[in-house]
Order: sequence, then structure tokens, then C-alpha cells
Amino acid sequence: MVKPIFCLLLSLFCLTAARPEAKVFAESEDDYYRIVSIMTPKAQTESRSKNWKPAPGDLVLEVSGIAVLDDHRIAVAIRKGEIWILDGVYDDPPKNVTYKRFATALHEPLGLIWKDGAFYTVQRSELTRIRDTDGDGTADEYMTVAKGWGVTGHYHEYAYGPKLDHDGNMWLTLNIGLGLKKEHKARAVKDPRLGFAQGRWRGWGMKVTPDGELIPVCAGMRSPAGIGVNRAGDVFYTDQQGNWVATNTLHHMRKGAFFHHVEALASMGLPGSPIHGIKTIPNGLPFPEAVKQMPQLKPPAVWFPYKKAGQSATDVMLDDSGGKFGPFDGQFFVGEFTQAAINRVFLEQVDGEYQGACFPFREGFASAVLRLAQGTDGSMFVGLTNRGWSSLGTASYGLQRLVWTGKTPFEIKEMRAKPDGFELVFTQPVDPKTAADPESYKLKSYTYTYHSTYGSDEILNRNLPLEKITVSEDGTRVRLKVKGLRELYVHELVADGVKNKAGQSLLHPQAYYTLNRIPKK
Repeated sequence: MVKPIFCLLLSLFCLTAARPEAKVFAESEDDYYRIVSIMTPKAQTESRSKNWKPAPGDLVLEVSGIAVLDDHRIAVAIRKGEIWILDGVYDDPPKNVTYKRFATALHEPLGLIWKDGAFYTVQRSELTRIRDTDGDGTADEYMTVAKGWGVTGHYHEYAYGPKLDHDGNMWLTLNIGLGLKKEHKARAVKDPRLGFAQGRWRGWGMKVTPDGELIPVCAGMRSPAGIGVNRAGDVFYTDQQGNWVATNTLHHMRKGAFFHHVEALASMGLPGSPIHGIKTIPNGLPFPEAVKQMPQLKPPAVWFPYKKAGQSATDVMLDDSGGKFGPFDGQFFVGEFTQAAINRVFLEQVDGEYQGACFPFREGFASAVLRLAQGTDGSMFVGLTNRGWSSLGTASYGLQRLVWTGKTPFEIKEMRAKPDGFELVFTQPVDPKTAADPESYKLKSYTYTYHSTYGSDEILNRNLPLEKITVSEDGTRVRLKVKGLRELYVHELVADGVKNKAGQSLLHPQAYYTLNRIPKK
């Protein structure tokens, strides 16, 4: 049997050698972005399981905030109410990481920054500054920087942040309490006309000035778990699907904007509210129609189609590495809880309104991705905790690092809106033949229902024909002339027929563009 097998293998080798187009290409996400596990203890069930073997000691590293300190150390907040400083986290492999507890007795901190020699974190009821004044490596000063939002005792009243903008303001977001009971409503505020009751400023985005003034900015948030700041200094937050929230979203936070969750309007009449005059709520309409009926309702910059681009969006990280993290400098990365993954976002402004596309980026993390932070070397620290809720992965908490291998994946880098369609920008030159072939693309648009029901299906689906395809001379750009663009609709593209000049397919052929405004030129 040896001779026939040898002949068969030789024949296959010769056949492959005679067909250079039959090269085998590395198309795994791991070939381009490698996951390094710093601490990801495996468990069979949720975080309080008897099967847990956390390390070191009894440290349960449910990461709820990350602050990068230098090229050796980071600090992490953990959900049980502590801050730890980790050294050696950039080592690969990270065999000698050290852990030192810096602060304790916090009430579920869900964010962390390091500024002017102090840590800042948002607890359930306040923004706190934490310092080590005597130099012994342990916090001895806990100072309230700002407070003033309501806490009724409802379990869902999370408070996230802070994130620092370019003017020195610290931004935070406040979760809605879902299904308040009688004892919670006794501590709530109520809008007399609409009848909604919530804790004070619940469902709002707030900023704290350098002087410590707490200012309500925008409202309509359900579960705003992530905050990010782009290069221009504009602040964004993510929201998660639920009642009034059709699917996960990314929003531009600005004064007086209302997004989607109407119970936040319980605080509309409070002193300092920038939102006034909402008397009726559209319910059960396609989202574009709801925007027409309710001028205060602002569309998201990006919709994340459910399951296609995550199920529960979390943190927002700007790639500010100048290329040390690959070809996506200046773009956002958004954490994904349920799928233990990260998505990528390209944004542009059209007529003053942010809009753009989201793309799959990296899956396979050990647990729910809750926090992201960019290291000094451009790599990404990924904080994990599923808090006992369902997520993919082998652990319920932990810390990992995502490292660019130096290889550039073949991806749609940008998807830009044009008056008559879209322009695709690729990370590598495309093969002109496949890129110019209409069969290489599938494009459709749809929207969602704005209603009090939990989530929404994609509605008003329409397939969009391509009228013309133009490939640039350098092969890095493709113009798609499209018939039937619709404002305030998601435009879903699958470019699975496009190949690069080496014959390689796109690592992720999907793109989901939220078209709030069609450019005039």
C-alpha cells in the first residue's frame, strides 16, 4: 500500500504546483490579531461556582475598568469593589505578572482612569477620586468628586465611567432601572405628563467639569455600558437591545439629544435638564417615521444588527496607536458581551450627523468582553466578566491582551457614503476582475420598529441593485453606484466574492452602514 499512497501524494503535489492560484492562504483571525491570556481561569459555571480556582489567592478578576499606567503596569477595577495594580502584563508569555491591591470597599465601580496622580472611578452613587498620599502603594484618600443621581435600590441601576474628553471633562452614563417596584418608585422622580418614574437622571449621560460640576447632557439610554472619545474630541456611548432599543447602538452624546429609552424622560422636568417639551411618544412605528414625529429623537451613529454584529455592546476604544495596532488607526473598537468578541467601527460626518459602518473584528475571547484599553505598545487590553450571565468562552472573568502580529488582513477598511451609493476602501489592493463583478456583492437595506417591546426584527427589507462598479487604478477603492438608498436605514453589504490580487478572500466580507444622511456631493 505504500507505493500507491506515495504516487497519489506525488500527483496531488504536482497538480498543486501546476496551479499557482491554488495557494493556501492564512485566513484565521489569529493570524493577524493574537490573544494573549494574562488571567483566564476556567470554570464550568458562573463566577460563584464551587469549581472556581482563581489565581492568585482568592482574587476574582471580574474586570470592570482598566487604566494604563506605563509600559509595564496597568490598573484594573473589579466588580466586587477593588482596584488592583498589575505589573508584567506586557510580557509574552505573561509568566511573572504581579498583583497588588490598591483600593477596596468601592460600590461596583464600572470604569477607571488615571489622571494627575489619582484614580477616578464611577461607583453606583458618585464619581470618586482615589489617591495614595503617603506613598506606601495603597490608597488612603477617597474623595467625592461629583454626585447627585438617584439610586432607588434597583439592581439594574449601574453607573459607568468616567471617560475623559479633550477639555478635561469626565463623562459618565447611568443605567435605567428596569421594572421598578413600589419600594423603588418611592425613591424615584416622575414626569407628571408622561407618567414615567425612575431614579434621578437615570438613563442620562452626564459630564463632570474640571471644577466638579455635574451637568446632565443627553437622555434616552437603557444600558449604556461603554463610553468612548474620538480624535475630534466628541463623546459616544453604546447601548444594548431591550425595550425601546431595537438592537445595539453607538450614539454621539451631545447637549439636548434624546436617543430611545423613554423612561429617562422621568427627569425631563428637573432643574438643569436640556430636554423639554416632549408630550407624546410614538410607539410601534418604523424608526424613520418615529424620528419624523418626534424631532428630539436622534438616530444612532451606528446600528449593530442583532447577532450579525453582536448581541450586547459594551466598551468603546479609539485606536490611537498611529499604526501600531494595524491598519485601523483612528477607528473605534467596540466590545461585545454575549459573543465574547470585538467589533470595529468606521465613522464619518455628513451634514453634521455622525454615521458609519460596523464590521466584525475578533472573536474567541475567554469570556464576555466588558472593558477595552490600549497599551503603550498599541496592543489592546481586554477586561472580561460575564457576571453570571450567558456568554461564550471558557471562563467567567479574566484579563487578556490582543496583539497585532504585523500581518495586514485583507479587509474593508472603510465604507463611505456617496450621493449615489458607497465607496469601499480596502486594506490591500483588490483583484480588478472580482471587484468589478456585480455577483461579488449583495446589498440590502432595512430598519427597525420603535416600540416599547423588547428589541425588534429587521423590517422593510429591500434588496438594492448595483448600477455601476468602478475600481480605482491602485485597486484600494471601489465605488458602488446603488439604486434606492434610504435615509435612516441600515445598508447591509456582503462582499464575499471580492478577492485581493493574490486571490485571497476578505477576512470579514460583512459591513453594516447606518445611513442617517445621504451626502449631497
